[in-house]
Amino acid sequence: MTRLLETAIERLRELPDEVQDDLAGALMSLMNLAHSDEGLDEETRLAIAEALDQADRGEFASDIEIAAVFGRPLV
Repeated sequence: MTRLLETAIERLRELPDEVQDDLAGALMSLMNLAHSDEGLDEETRLAIAEALDQADRGEFASDIEIAAVFGRPLV
Protein backbone atom coordinates (compact mmCIF):
# COMPACT_ATOMS: atom_id res chain seq x y z
CA MET A 1 0.00 0.00 0.00
CA THR A 2 1.32 3.43 -0.88
CA ARG A 3 1.88 6.11 1.74
CA LEU A 4 -0.72 8.31 0.03
CA LEU A 5 -3.36 5.60 0.32
CA GLU A 6 -2.41 4.97 3.95
CA THR A 7 -2.82 8.70 4.70
CA ALA A 8 -6.20 8.81 2.96
CA ILE A 9 -7.42 5.79 4.92
CA GLU A 10 -6.24 7.33 8.20
CA ARG A 11 -8.26 10.47 7.44
CA LEU A 12 -11.30 8.46 6.39
CA ARG A 13 -11.29 6.63 9.71
CA GLU A 14 -11.87 9.97 11.46
CA LEU A 15 -15.11 10.62 9.57
CA PRO A 16 -18.60 9.51 10.68
CA ASP A 17 -19.63 6.01 9.59
CA GLU A 18 -22.20 7.29 7.08
CA VAL A 19 -19.61 9.47 5.34
CA GLN A 20 -17.12 6.59 5.34
CA ASP A 21 -19.71 4.40 3.61
CA ASP A 22 -20.50 7.09 1.03
CA LEU A 23 -16.84 7.62 0.23
CA ALA A 24 -16.12 3.89 0.13
CA GLY A 25 -18.94 3.46 -2.39
CA ALA A 26 -17.57 6.29 -4.50
CA LEU A 27 -14.09 4.79 -4.38
CA MET A 28 -15.41 1.38 -5.42
CA SER A 29 -17.24 2.99 -8.34
CA LEU A 30 -14.08 4.81 -9.43
CA MET A 31 -12.07 1.60 -9.20
CA ASN A 32 -14.60 -0.22 -11.36
CA LEU A 33 -14.59 2.57 -13.93
CA ALA A 34 -10.80 2.83 -13.95
CA HIS A 35 -10.46 -0.85 -14.78
CA SER A 36 -13.19 -1.00 -17.41
CA ASP A 37 -13.38 1.33 -20.38
CA GLU A 38 -16.48 -0.42 -21.74
CA GLY A 39 -19.26 2.02 -22.41
CA LEU A 40 -17.31 5.12 -21.36
CA ASP A 41 -17.16 8.07 -23.68
CA GLU A 42 -13.98 10.05 -24.19
CA GLU A 43 -15.09 12.90 -21.92
CA THR A 44 -15.71 10.47 -19.05
CA ARG A 45 -12.37 8.70 -19.56
CA LEU A 46 -10.57 12.07 -19.49
CA ALA A 47 -12.43 13.13 -16.32
CA ILE A 48 -11.46 9.89 -14.59
CA ALA A 49 -7.83 10.25 -15.70
CA GLU A 50 -7.74 13.82 -14.35
CA ALA A 51 -9.26 12.70 -11.03
CA LEU A 52 -6.65 9.97 -10.68
CA ASP A 53 -3.89 12.48 -11.53
CA GLN A 54 -5.23 14.83 -8.84
CA ALA A 55 -5.18 11.98 -6.32
CA ASP A 56 -1.60 11.14 -7.29
CA ARG A 57 -0.69 14.77 -6.58
CA GLY A 58 -2.42 14.61 -3.20
CA GLU A 59 -5.15 17.07 -4.18
CA PHE A 60 -8.08 16.03 -2.02
CA ALA A 61 -11.23 17.84 -0.95
CA SER A 62 -11.26 19.09 2.61
CA ASP A 63 -13.54 17.49 5.20
CA ILE A 64 -15.76 20.59 5.02
CA GLU A 65 -16.04 20.35 1.24
CA ILE A 66 -16.97 16.67 1.45
CA ALA A 67 -19.61 17.31 4.11
CA ALA A 68 -21.10 20.05 1.92
CA VAL A 69 -21.35 17.72 -1.08
CA PHE A 70 -23.27 15.15 0.96
CA GLY A 71 -25.37 17.82 2.68
CA ARG A 72 -24.26 16.78 6.14
CA PRO A 73 -22.73 18.88 8.88
CA LEU A 74 -19.13 18.15 9.74
CA VAL A 75 -19.10 16.19 12.99
